[in-house]
Amino acid sequence: MEKLAGKAREHYIVCGVGWAGLHIINELRQTKRPHVIIDLDKSKADKSLRGVSDEIFIEGDATDNDTLLKAGIDKASGIFAVTGDDNQNLVITLTARQLNPAVRVVAQCNETKNIEKMKKAGADSVVSPGYISGMRMASEMIRPTVVNFLDNMMRGKDESLRVEEVPVPPSLAGQALSALNLKEYPRTLLLAVKKGEDWVYNPSRQDYIIEPENMLIIMTTPEERRILEKKVEKKP
Repeated sequence: MEKLAGKAREHYIVCGVGWAGLHIINELRQTKRPHVIIDLDKSKADKSLRGVSDEIFIEGDATDNDTLLKAGIDKASGIFAVTGDDNQNLVITLTARQLNPAVRVVAQCNETKNIEKMKKAGADSVVSPGYISGMRMASEMIRPTVVNFLDNMMRGKDESLRVEEVPVPPSLAGQALSALNLKEYPRTLLLAVKKGEDWVYNPSRQDYIIEPENMLIIMTTPEERRILEKKVEKKP
């Protein structure tokens, strides 16, 4: 497992196989994103994962430098601190930030009083389960059809549609949006373009000029997302 983790590049590390960690792992699997799992109890994690045999698993303490290094923190794109314990998530955040200043850190925080501490420790985003649950319940009440649409999109049997983001490299700056030829992707819909702190929604005009560091927000399948990402990377 450590050898497999050592070969991982631009992957995601999930610290903790609790209720939140399981959902994260499932999403990473469905969208075909490489990941490594860390937990103190492998036997308990195996039961939670229901015998999934192809997961890369590191048994150990995610607050420890050596454990995170075994999981490839220095080469990872992101890390989830979701142990269920705010203090552990705080230490994981701080340790990960020290080992890889460029890694994106998303931390779970059960007590709202700890949110600012998490951010000061280096978390890029802090998620409160209570807030997410409340928003979901409110949406179930006042916009049930929208919730049903999003659930079907996430859990479709034939394909998993997702709203994704695709960064546009500076090399494409100055070219028209039509240069990407998005019509080649029948299951991809361009929703918006992020321009710094501003947004251009539904940029249907093909003469829209791509600017440096634009971010494309698209609805697509995992397969078409990967094809589009490779195409964008190869564009001169």
